[in-house]
Amino acid sequence: MPPGVLAQVLCKIPQMKHENLLVGCDSFADAGVYKLRDDLAIVQTLDFFTPVVDDPYVFGEIAAANSLSDVYAMGATPLTAMNIVCFPSKTLAADVLGEILAGGAEKVLEAGALIIGGHSVEDNEPKYGLSVTGIVHPDKLVTNAGAQIGDSLVLTKPIGSGLVVTAAKAEMAGAGELNHVVNSMKTLNRDAAEAMSTVGVHAATDISGFGLLGHARELALASGVALEISFGAVPLFRGALQAASMGLVPAGAYANREYVASGLKIANEKTLGEREMDILCDPQTSGGLLISVAPDRVATLMAELVRRNVTAAVIGNVQAGEPGDLLITP
Repeated sequence: MPPGVLAQVLCKIPQMKHENLLVGCDSFADAGVYKLRDDLAIVQTLDFFTPVVDDPYVFGEIAAANSLSDVYAMGATPLTAMNIVCFPSKTLAADVLGEILAGGAEKVLEAGALIIGGHSVEDNEPKYGLSVTGIVHPDKLVTNAGAQIGDSLVLTKPIGSGLVVTAAKAEMAGAGELNHVVNSMKTLNRDAAEAMSTVGVHAATDISGFGLLGHARELALASGVALEISFGAVPLFRGALQAASMGLVPAGAYANREYVASGLKIANEKTLGEREMDILCDPQTSGGLLISVAPDRVATLMAELVRRNVTAAVIGNVQAGEPGDLLITP
C-alpha cells in the first residue's frame, strides 16, 4: 500500500509500550524487537506479495529472500519462519503451490533458519511470503534511527528492479536484463548484514516497496537528520534507465514520489528530471541495504563487503537539516 495511506491509518492505532519493547509500531523500523534478557532480543517481521516472475519456484525464492531481509537489516540472525499463503486452488494446480513453497524453503534453509508451519487462505490471486523470527544481542541491534551527521551512505544492491520487471511484462526488456534483476532479488542480504555487523554502523534499512527515496526518508525522519544522495553514484540495473524513459513505470513509484515530495530538493532539475526521479522512487522487491556508517569506517565496510562478494557503492551522506529532507544531486 502507498506509504502515505499507511501513515494515515497507523497514526490512529493505539501505541503499545513495554519496558522490554525496544522497537515497536511507533517508529519507521523494519521489524519489531522485544528484549527477552539483557543479552538476547527477538526480532519479528512479516512480508508477502503477489508474483513478480512467472516461475513459481523462483517466485518462492524471491518472496522468502524479501521476507528475511528485514531481519538482516537490523543486524539480526533469522531462526524460524512461517509460510503465509493465498492461493486460488480452483484455478491453479496444487503443483504450482508446491513449487512456490519449495522455492521459499530453499531460501530459508540457505539462511540457516527453519520453516515451522504456516497458514493458507483461498484467494483469487497467488500471494506468498513469510513471518520471520530472529535473534540479536540488544547492544548489537541496528535500526534506521541512528544515522549521524557526517555519516556516509552505502547501498548494497542496484535499484530499478520494478522498472525492469514492468518492462519485461510489456515484453520490452531483454532476457539478460531480467535475469540480472531476478538473481539479485533471490540473493539474501545475509552477507551484507554480516559485513555491517563486523564493522559496526550507525543505522541501516532495507530497500523495498517504498523505493530508495521512500526508505531513505524514513531513515532520515527516524534519525532526525537530512540526507544527500548523488544520483550518479547510485548503482542501477541494466535496462532501468531505458524503461523509465519509455514510461514503463510501476504504479507504486508515483505513490512513493508523493510520499517524499514535501522534503525533496533537487540540485539541478536540468540533469535530474522525471526519469531520474522515477528510478529513485521505483518500488523494489528484495532490494539491498542502505547503511549509514561513520566516515572513518567506510573503507573498512567496503572491504568487508568486497570480501563477501557484495557489490556496493557509496551514494551520499548524512547532513544537518530538517528531519526527513532529501537533497538529490547529479
